[in-house]
Amino acid sequence: MESEVIMVIGAGQMGSGIAQVAAEAGYGVILHDVQMDFVENGMARIDKALSSQVQKGKIDDEGKRRVQSRIKGSVTYGDARNAHWIIEAVFEDYDVKAKIFSALDEICLPETLFATNTSSIPITRLAASVKRADRFIGIHFFNPPQVMRLVEIIPGLKTSRETVREARRFVEKVKKESVLVKDVPGFLVNRINAALRLEAYTCLMEGVASLEDIDKALKLALGHPMGPFELADFVGLDVGLNVLKTLYEGYKDPKWRPSLLLEKLVLSGDLGRKSGKGWYDYTSGQKLPRADVQF
Repeated sequence: MESEVIMVIGAGQMGSGIAQVAAEAGYGVILHDVQMDFVENGMARIDKALSSQVQKGKIDDEGKRRVQSRIKGSVTYGDARNAHWIIEAVFEDYDVKAKIFSALDEICLPETLFATNTSSIPITRLAASVKRADRFIGIHFFNPPQVMRLVEIIPGLKTSRETVREARRFVEKVKKESVLVKDVPGFLVNRINAALRLEAYTCLMEGVASLEDIDKALKLALGHPMGPFELADFVGLDVGLNVLKTLYEGYKDPKWRPSLLLEKLVLSGDLGRKSGKGWYDYTSGQKLPRADVQF
């Protein structure tokens, strides 16, 4: 029996990770981006992640080749004509996401399910960009998708029960755990995590403790694998800022107002690991504290 085909839109860290877990589960995957070099970078990330699994003895070389053989690259939406699922994983920008879904709505089969991996933008708002709001849902993976076990399933106002059931089946097939979450700004995990990060930023600005000690305290006392500043750098400060902006605009509550220091770092181009500097400095190849973000 021919496997179901999933097109993942966006070959970045999240998109390539989702493509990998889907291919590992037996799906045929089309990894799409606007330029072939972006797609090739995504394929390289997948190759590196699978090679790590081979080195750890989790899969063999033949298993790696099987997974990779299920993933094809694409730079045209026309390749989505026979896809069973569309999973969008581009950056957090409503206009960009809505434009993608609107274009695919005219190409895909009527029964194709549309899913967004948005971390904070309301599903109902995105679903309004297509004619298939009943077949539109939020499927929010966490970074990195190959490792993180949880996926949030977020129905929009018009999402059908059958679409929710199909989303649950998909998450189960890729060997993840799901939680059903209402369509509110930030959903569940990012809403709670954003509150924690904001409090950490406030503690830094008030001089309660150093950046490194705040990270150390939360790792040792709460059992977090990464501190809030380390995690923000890993995810991307621009991504975190966009989440806070969505929460602030969605709830109209001052408690969600983005940190001014976070905004300054993003404006300066210091976005975390991907740019070499964020809350920490990575330009030397090591993670070092920055004197200019301490108080």
